[in-house]
Amino acid sequence: MNAAVAGAPVSFGVFELTPEGAETVDPDGLGEILQATGYSGIDLGPVGYLGRGHELRSRLERFGLELAGGWIQLPFSDDDAFAEAVPSLREALSVFSEASETGPSRLPLPTLADDGSAARVAAPGRGQEAEPLDPDAAARLFANVDRAAGIVRAAGFEPTFHHHAGTFVESPEEVDAFLAQTDVGLTLDTGHLLLAGGDPVDAVRRWGLRINHLHLKDVDVGALRRILAAGGGMADVWSGGAFVAFGRGDVDLAGVMSIVDEGAYDGWIVIEQDVLNGPDVAISAFQAERAHDQAVNRNALRSWV
Repeated sequence: MNAAVAGAPVSFGVFELTPEGAETVDPDGLGEILQATGYSGIDLGPVGYLGRGHELRSRLERFGLELAGGWIQLPFSDDDAFAEAVPSLREALSVFSEASETGPSRLPLPTLADDGSAARVAAPGRGQEAEPLDPDAAARLFANVDRAAGIVRAAGFEPTFHHHAGTFVESPEEVDAFLAQTDVGLTLDTGHLLLAGGDPVDAVRRWGLRINHLHLKDVDVGALRRILAAGGGMADVWSGGAFVAFGRGDVDLAGVMSIVDEGAYDGWIVIEQDVLNGPDVAISAFQAERAHDQAVNRNALRSWV
């Protein structure tokens, strides 16, 4: 398998929902950890976190990392809101272009995702019950994904689409419909698929030919069930310890990777362990915990890549 392994700022509590006022791991500290634990790439995180232009390129070079991809969330089922959001897509793509000026061995994949809704975010894994997507809204979603994909391709990159809990492409059935109605490759996220009632091993077998990006994470199903049974939303899932280091959860990593290996996957594997750190967490201890977990996570893939 000719794949490359990347880490992600979200594994260090750095993403769009990081609590206001929370101290975060700085990008150089994160880069040092990923370099020391054997990663060759990094996901973008929030636009600007890793820097822009020369600062971004020099930071990647300093830590021997290439940009693997990056999250671009858009309101695909609402035509007016999507049109208003297109400038943010173009802005993110400019960062991908800046990172790629030095000719990396692999181009990053702009990772498109649906914006979802408040009702769905509050009911992860139960989106079809909380707020079903009517046929007209689904048609708008698919058409706007195609428009976004055209913008990404015009910028010189190949898009990928991330199914995600709390959005309108969450369940296996919704992923099936998405794949049937678009030509965009799929980011398979083992954790979010399990959260939405899917089987990651079955998914990689069924959707393998459409998967052009992998987000691998492990899930403590017991912790997840307790959070959801208490009425928790996505913020509670992220802060409640549902996503754990490989070997501490219930995702069949060996089953997933054996099928990926058989298919000669050639792309980025982004290891994620989504966490939220609160404003009262000592950042030094939090960073040390994250460093340990990312070493565990990287070593878990050594048999394959």
